[in-house]
Amino acid sequence: MSTHVKNQTELHAALNRQTANWSLLGVKLHHYHWYVSGAQFFTLHAKFEELYTEAATYVDDLAERLLAIGGKPASTMTQYLALSELKEAAGGESPKEMVAQLVKDFALVSEELKSAITAAEELSDQPTADLLIGIRSSVEKHAWMLNAYLA
Repeated sequence: MSTHVKNQTELHAALNRQTANWSLLGVKLHHYHWYVSGAQFFTLHAKFEELYTEAATYVDDLAERLLAIGGKPASTMTQYLALSELKEAAGGESPKEMVAQLVKDFALVSEELKSAITAAEELSDQPTADLLIGIRSSVEKHAWMLNAYLA
C-alpha cells in the first residue's frame, strides 16, 4: 500500500471517528438537555441545546467531507459505538456530573482532532484540515467554559 493510500485511509478513519464522536455526543447532549434539573436548569438546558445543535452540524459537515474525498461515513449507532471511545450517558447524572463528563469527552475529542488535522495536512488536504481546526477551536472554547462552570 502506498504512503498516500495509507494516509488517505487513516484520514477516512479519523473522519469516521469524529462522525461517531459527534453523533454520540448529540445523543448524550439531548439526554442531558432533557434530564438536567436543579438550580442551574435554565443555564444548562440552554447550553446543552446549543451544543447538540452544533454537534448535528458537525456530523453533517464531517460526513459530507468524507464523501467528497472518497470515503464512506459511518451512519448507524452500532458503527458509532464501535468507532468512538466516548460512552453514552449513564442516566441519573447530577448537573455537575453532566458537565464534568462533557469536559472529559471534549478533551478526548480535541486530542483525536489533533491527529486528524495532522493526517489531513500530510495529504495537503487543507479543506479537511480547516474543517477540523474549526471544530477543535470550538471544542476547546466549550471545554474552557464548562471548566469555568465547574470551578
